[in-house]
Amino acid sequence: MAQVKRSYDSSGRREQARARRLSVVLAARELFERDGFRTTTIAAVAKHAGVSAESIYKGFGTKAALAKAVFDVVIAGDDEPVPVAQRPAAREIGDEPDVRRKIALFAEGLAGRQARSAKVQILIRDGRHVDDSLEPIWAKLTEEGLTGMTMLGRHLLGTGGLREGIELDEVRDVLWNYLAIDHYERLVLLQGWSLERYTRWLTRAMTTTLV
Repeated sequence: MAQVKRSYDSSGRREQARARRLSVVLAARELFERDGFRTTTIAAVAKHAGVSAESIYKGFGTKAALAKAVFDVVIAGDDEPVPVAQRPAAREIGDEPDVRRKIALFAEGLAGRQARSAKVQILIRDGRHVDDSLEPIWAKLTEEGLTGMTMLGRHLLGTGGLREGIELDEVRDVLWNYLAIDHYERLVLLQGWSLERYTRWLTRAMTTTLV
């Protein structure tokens, strides 16, 4: 019985730690989006989340790393420890036999992720010009995007139906180009496009270029 109790307690502690971490991430997101990266302090995040500043430094290391954690949560839509490739949306793309439909599914998911993460992405993108600590975070986002689009590009090529003669590097770069938050910023945030219109444009643009 004692062994079972220890297992239960350990699981409970992990869930509590995860809940505290998420509360910090959500508090940081709110303050970053409201006040900006440079203005927001770890102490302010700690007060907003109801934890100590020391615990945030211990859990995340730096304010820039906290910004990356915010991005990871908003891009996924949750803090579930499930790899992107194993999530339902990725599985749906993988199971779809038609390459045009695959691109449409990807565009729909991308538009939703950009809508959730736009403020944080723009904060990191622009903030790195005035705060050097954000430069490696932006570089990491770029690297992760290229890696993901390489995997998707390889999958689309394997499906067949793309433009004759197109190679992996071009497929990857085209997909990665539309990953840029700049498109969402200009068309949705500045020009007032609806998310539905933006999604249709993304789908047409990628399909026309690749297929």
